Amino acid sequence: MKILLTGASSFTGFWFVKALAAAGHEVVCPLTGESDRYTDVRRQRVEILKPLCRLVPNAPFGSEAFLKLAGAEKFDRLCQHAAEVANYKSADFDAVRALQNNSLNLRGVLPALQCPVVLTGSVFENDEGIGAAPRAAFSPYGLSKGLTFQVFRFYCHAAGVPLGKFVIPNPFGPFEEPRFTAFLMRNWKAGQPVEVKTPDYVRDNIHVDLLALAYAAFVTAPAREPLRSINPSGYAEKQGAFAQRVAREVKARTGWACALKLAQQADFSEPLDRVNSEPATKLFPGWNEKSAWDDLTRFYAA
Repeated sequence: MKILLTGASSFTGFWFVKALAAAGHEVVCPLTGESDRYTDVRRQRVEILKPLCRLVPNAPFGSEAFLKLAGAEKFDRLCQHAAEVANYKSADFDAVRALQNNSLNLRGVLPALQCPVVLTGSVFENDEGIGAAPRAAFSPYGLSKGLTFQVFRFYCHAAGVPLGKFVIPNPFGPFEEPRFTAFLMRNWKAGQPVEVKTPDYVRDNIHVDLLALAYAAFVTAPAREPLRSINPSGYAEKQGAFAQRVAREVKARTGWACALKLAQQADFSEPLDRVNSEPATKLFPGWNEKSAWDDLTRFYAA
């Protein structure tokens, strides 16, 4: 297939492009700016992707350049993976502005492309995942993802365009931003102990290469109406248990002390539990878990 995928420079987008390219698909990736403007780990991702896909600079979703690209070539899928994420953890995140950017000129994009659409969702948006009711959005960012889905569902249905939704939990792996797993690894590598302050939250952490396999399979499956969706799940467990899992795997491979303390959790400002519902290992029984841990450890050790 020939696939138009936004958000390729992101952590998950990087792995999605790799999985699609490895499966033999042609992937075209519009970027929001010039490829050389990226820094740090995002720049590393873009450099690795250059031989695997076609990067199109200065073509954010819905822009004039994006519409020109969409109308000039024939694509089999539009994968709208890009989303407004700046300061996504902040209570001041502007959900309405994010919605506008995520769905800019959608009514013009759909007829220009005339192909099925796959939208990336989040387990942290409203009405997604398994968890205590009400399954409200975690944050303004989660709200923006839920609103984006509603807009895409409305206009895709009106245009008769098949829409798929791929719901992401908590991916981790090589080339991620400095989030929870990276925090663990970098401290342990430096010989520092780690305290997990919210060990009682039940979350769904998934190896990003397994997530990418599920994404590539979902994107290239036959499209249909009405809405189709998938909610791949990894390690659905308490954050304290997940931290202990990472410690075991890393210590066995490196000999690092991987000292870990689980605090008495006092902050319960987020929902206690929110996980996806479809174990990804059942979708891909041949996936090599040991190899994934090897790759993760090798990346941070280097």
